[in-house]
Amino acid sequence: METTGRADLPGELKYVQYEHSLEAQYLPAIRALISKDLSEPYSIYVYRYFLYQWGHLCYMALDPVDSSLIGVIICKLEPHASHSPPTLRGYIAMLAVSSPYRGHGVATALVKMAIDAMARRNADEIVLETEETNVPAMRLYERLGFLRSKKLHRYYLNGNSAYRLVLLLRPIDPDAAADLSLDDIDLAPR
Repeated sequence: METTGRADLPGELKYVQYEHSLEAQYLPAIRALISKDLSEPYSIYVYRYFLYQWGHLCYMALDPVDSSLIGVIICKLEPHASHSPPTLRGYIAMLAVSSPYRGHGVATALVKMAIDAMARRNADEIVLETEETNVPAMRLYERLGFLRSKKLHRYYLNGNSAYRLVLLLRPIDPDAAADLSLDDIDLAPR
């Protein structure tokens, strides 16, 4: 468990790795936080799909006073066979921070924890999608080294488009680059 302190937050936030034993205490709060902020309606089965198999890649930010949920990141890591040779691809499925705590580095800390956890497990790359209108999320991910790989038109149920973002954790073989997620990457400066 890692902690960080900020003068403008109540004490030191607690960052904890998700564990199955925490489901009864935190899964309802995770669902409420994510459904409030993300445009996709996820069923309980989607949460369990990620949390049961990849709980070790999911982290929560908790209030140090009452252990209430402030933020969460939900990820997975699995082989991606469409590349040749296959890669180990991390995926950030969901990230949400309670609105009063935004702008204090909580999301950045959660993303860094997830990146580190996937890197320790030999991920070759990490991908995610985010709404093109979600400027704070785009800035966060790009600041951490993610690159826009493609625009996904009308990707979300609400009709909004998304960008697929990629963070390469291993060097690219230029001869195999056509097979990677970066085959149509937009490298224009932002």
